[in-house]
Order: sequence, then structure tokens, then C-alpha cells
Amino acid sequence: MAKTTTKQSKKHRIVVPIDFSEQSVIALGQACGVAKVTGADIILVNVIEDLGMFEKYFSQKERQEIQKSIDDRLAKFAGDHSKEHGVTITFRVERGKIYDVINKIASDLNATMIIMGTSGTMGLMKFIGSNTLRVIREAKVPVISIKGKHHRKGCDNIVLPVDLTKETRQKVTYAIELAKFYRGAKIWVCSILTTDDEFIVNKLTRQLSHVKSLITGAGVKCEAEMIKQHEKKSIADLVLEFSKKADADLIMIMTQQETRFAEMFIGSSAQEMVNESEVPIMSIVPKEQPGIVETPF
Repeated sequence: MAKTTTKQSKKHRIVVPIDFSEQSVIALGQACGVAKVTGADIILVNVIEDLGMFEKYFSQKERQEIQKSIDDRLAKFAGDHSKEHGVTITFRVERGKIYDVINKIASDLNATMIIMGTSGTMGLMKFIGSNTLRVIREAKVPVISIKGKHHRKGCDNIVLPVDLTKETRQKVTYAIELAKFYRGAKIWVCSILTTDDEFIVNKLTRQLSHVKSLITGAGVKCEAEMIKQHEKKSIADLVLEFSKKADADLIMIMTQQETRFAEMFIGSSAQEMVNESEVPIMSIVPKEQPGIVETPF
């Protein structure tokens, strides 16, 4: 689809960790779709993990041979996918810890976002849940995590859970800008009602109505729904159920950190959705100054 004129002066770059596993290739396919809409370049990143005490068992020649083998495979892989999708794809091979390398490269390149598979292994590469969560936790840019294997092209429906936190405005702005790239995309807003307190209920109802007004006022289609929490279901469960109703292509969440353990965890609901959702999850780190909303698009 044609892109809008939003911030065309900025060169978009998408970092995609790749280990040639099925899930990382699926993530690349999704990244190519985003790149075609936003005019972004894609940078594939393959990380050879440090082997610690086992490193001494590999000679310099063996390490060079491993590096060359990966370089050759990536060059062909990038070239084939670039030709197939009509987007610019380059690659980098680095050594270190997966989450450190991915976030450093994204920062160095001033990347727009990171798109990565959440599972899969090959050789010395590992993309397991803990690595995905650590990339999300430490990233300075949005991270789209891809767990499901079957996805449509484009993005017709975006699910946006909102609450009463000050970061909601940031998330709404991101959703509106992304929806404008995908002309005709619809935003499905939901709020989870976790109390019967009349004051909170009324405040959340007003917030939901206000968010819908902001979105429709920006020329984007929107539906909004209040969902009452079920005693046997978590907030993440309810959002994922709502995403099925919305036939979602993407769920946008804020990685609100647990106050006392911010250095170790992202919010429990965010973790659950990243780990369980078959729909791609865009995780956005809240800005320190919520009054200044700068989207990556």
C-alpha cells in the first residue's frame, strides 16, 4: 500500500535478528511488509554468542571459518529476500550476548524498530522467550515480537488496550501514526475493568470515550469496548480474546515496568502477552516525558 507523507524526511531502519530458523524467517517476512509501507531499510543481525570457557576449544581458523560461512549464507539470504520483496536488506554478524548486540545496533543505527521471532534455535544462536523479553525491556525503540506462524499481509486491525496511566497518550499517538501508514486500518480500543468502584468506572469510561474521539478525529476508524475482568482470566487473557474478536493483525502495548523490580522485569501482563499471543505484539517503552510524544514513524 502507498505510504502517507508523515515524517518522510526520516530514514526508517528496521533491525531483524536472524538465525535462519522458521520463526526468524517469518519475522523477516513481516518486516518486509512493514518496510514496503514505511520505505524502511532492513538490517539483518546474526549474533554469535560468547561461549565463555568453551571458547578456548575453537581455534582462530575455526572461528574465521564459522564467520565466513555465516557471512556467505547471509549475503545470499539477504539478496534473495531483497529481490523477492523489493526492499533494501543488508546484514551484520556480531559476537556477544544476543540482547546486548541487538539493542546496541538498533541504537547505533537510530533504528525505527526491532522485529524479531520469539522462538527457534540454530547452532550458536538462540531466540527463546527470555531473550525476547530482555530485548524488549532494554530497547529504546518499539519491538514487534512474532510468535505465530500464520499472518496476513498488511495491517487491517490494530488492538490498543488502554488504561488510566499517563503513558496512554503515547500509545494512542503511536497507533494513529501506524494506522495512517496502512490506509484503511482500524483501531480497536479496549479497557479492562478490574473494579466496581463507581469513581474508577466513570473515569475509565470517560477515558475510553476520549481515546476513541482522538482516533476518529485523526481520520482513523475506531471501535471501543469496556471489558469486565473475569475472576478466572488474567488481563492478558482478556486482551488476547478481544484481539480474536477484532481479527487483529497487531496488538500494541506499553511495557509498563514493575515499580520495585524495574531492572529485572517488564510488567507481568506484557510478559504474558508476548509469550502467549499468536498475533504480533508491538511493545513500546514509555518515554520519561509523556508530554512530549515522538513516534518513530
